[in-house]
Amino acid sequence: MQTRNKSFKNNLIGGTIFAIFGALSLPLVAHADEGMWTFDAFPSAKVQSAYGFTPTRQWLNHVQNSAVRLSVGCSASFVSPNGLILTNWHCSSDCTANLTTAEHDYGRDGFFARRQEDEKVCPGLSAEVLTSITDVTAQILASTRGKTGGDISTAREAAISAAEERACQGLDAQKYRCDVVNLYRGGQYKVYKYRTYNDVRLVFEPEYAVGFFGGDPDNFNFPRYNLDASFLRAYENGAPVRNVEYLQWTNEVPQNGDLVFVAGNPGSTQRLRTTDQLAFQRDWVLPTRQLVRSEVRGRLTEYVNGGETQRREAGEVLFSLENSFKAQYGQMRALMDPEFFGIKQREEADLKRRVRGNPALLRQIGDPWATIRTATAKQRDLFLPYEFLEARAGSISGLYGYAKQLVRAAYEREKPAGERLPGYSQSGLAQLERRMLAETPTHNDQEIIGLETWLSKTREYLTVDDANVQNMLGRESPEALARRLVNGTTLADPAARAALLRGGRAAIDASTDPMIQFVLRTDANARAIRARYVAEVDGPMSQAAEKIAQARFAVYGANLYPDATFTLRLSYGKVQGWTYNGVAVPSTTKMGGAFDRATGAFPFELAPSWVSARSRIDPNIAFDISSTNDIIGGNSGSPLIDRQGRVVGAAFDGNIHSLGGDFAYDGRYNRTVSVTTAAVQEALTKIYGLDWLVNELNAR
Repeated sequence: MQTRNKSFKNNLIGGTIFAIFGALSLPLVAHADEGMWTFDAFPSAKVQSAYGFTPTRQWLNHVQNSAVRLSVGCSASFVSPNGLILTNWHCSSDCTANLTTAEHDYGRDGFFARRQEDEKVCPGLSAEVLTSITDVTAQILASTRGKTGGDISTAREAAISAAEERACQGLDAQKYRCDVVNLYRGGQYKVYKYRTYNDVRLVFEPEYAVGFFGGDPDNFNFPRYNLDASFLRAYENGAPVRNVEYLQWTNEVPQNGDLVFVAGNPGSTQRLRTTDQLAFQRDWVLPTRQLVRSEVRGRLTEYVNGGETQRREAGEVLFSLENSFKAQYGQMRALMDPEFFGIKQREEADLKRRVRGNPALLRQIGDPWATIRTATAKQRDLFLPYEFLEARAGSISGLYGYAKQLVRAAYEREKPAGERLPGYSQSGLAQLERRMLAETPTHNDQEIIGLETWLSKTREYLTVDDANVQNMLGRESPEALARRLVNGTTLADPAARAALLRGGRAAIDASTDPMIQFVLRTDANARAIRARYVAEVDGPMSQAAEKIAQARFAVYGANLYPDATFTLRLSYGKVQGWTYNGVAVPSTTKMGGAFDRATGAFPFELAPSWVSARSRIDPNIAFDISSTNDIIGGNSGSPLIDRQGRVVGAAFDGNIHSLGGDFAYDGRYNRTVSVTTAAVQEALTKIYGLDWLVNELNAR
């Protein structure tokens, strides 16, 4: 889903989004085309019953091995045996922003490799393929049995680290990574093993005016006319990877009612959270983050409007920030609606009633909802210091992020694997080294904006007299401190970062870099608040969530899918429009419609390459299509797949009715929006003249 475009019109809120939730049924089992299913528990029988097609284990394995996860928070797929990757325009826009110079504005003008040798390295971008899933639930749950308080999280983290180390033991940490994934809010724990490709290069990205045609006015509406597609390529040892498993390319377009699948990595949903947890999100988390985000957004907007150089340097950061603002605003409005919240309360009441009617189950799990309620009360006390000192520390400052990771890596690698913080296992440290060595540009002005905002808001929310604030600022103002740290640090240089990373704790402790010194001065307090939060909030909540998950399985059976966790999932559905308030929305737009919609002024200004090629384009080719697949942010770039296992599109957005998708799905109205492979091929051939790329896509 195009999370950068999570915006909507205020006058549509009451009549569109929240009326939909009134039709949702109880309990939280999957209906119709609902569900973001794991590949090892995909409901093939349901697909057979609904569509007359059974995805076999061989079919599922092929799709899993062809699906790609990108480190920028997007999904993708291999579409040739030579490492060619299809994703969204907005998923590779970070790459073009990093490659853009005053001479070559790739973000605005696009990037078109005329031959394979012209492909450019995307700094810091990696791609990975899920190779195996192993259940370790019994080991993780056993580690916390009989534990209380902070010992719960300590034992769980140690068991998770041990499971990750075992799963990747003997493997090259530069090529493989193992993660323990928490599913069903603690009901299951599984090791996901990934094959990682750290050299990813840009092949093709259309112009901004084409990838984001329609801008905010069309955002979260349909019909859409976006070529929101791009191509990357995975390399290894300086050459394109060979013989990867891939999805066959086709320019055939699925028709109304045709079965389609979306394979991708939905980021996060909260469909299984308790009402106390959702209320805390509504009353504390979302409002606090939106207030801070809006201030950074305002400062960046003023900066970007200052000139062409500022736009090139910070435009992509502002773009992503605005997208996050819109997405979170949609979540706030959903949770603030009494009718919707009433539905979540009734869902929870139904599960509690069924548990009370099963004495054996009641004795087994007790009252985990009360445990969460108690932990939520403690969360209110700890949230602000945890938010500003640890969870969101540094705001958009990449330089601060480097410093914090370098300091923690130096201290964590001295510990046994089972005692380290999450993210600092052997494979985690290998990933960290790759990020540190990447030639990713930084820009001091936006770094200062990020640090200034974070420091000033920390002082505002925690108060001037707070010991943590006094330790951070000393006698400096947020503005002066931010400027001193950014202008004095050497961490923009990959060589400086590499020296500190490889020098270990001795190099960190001896460093005179002001950013490193700042983190050394403040990190003990950040670690302390993290430890309290884990012990008093995360630990009890996680253990209670495990019991609620046990109750769901006992009451509703296996007809459940887990909340999204930015891990590989498969959704099934059909190509279909929808009807709302008597207005029928068709499932498909045509390429010619983009020219009819164009006005010559942003955001309805087509790129010159398209204007000049209008007579060569077949106006009747399907451009974007809608389907009933259940997706969320993180699915951006996911392949749209037909029953033959061929890629027929790339998912890039959802419609306005899907704004509440974090919390619920309604198959009557929720739609995924994808750009078709037919439109991509037509553009590559008729507009961009990239026949070599089309030939690779269609080679058999």
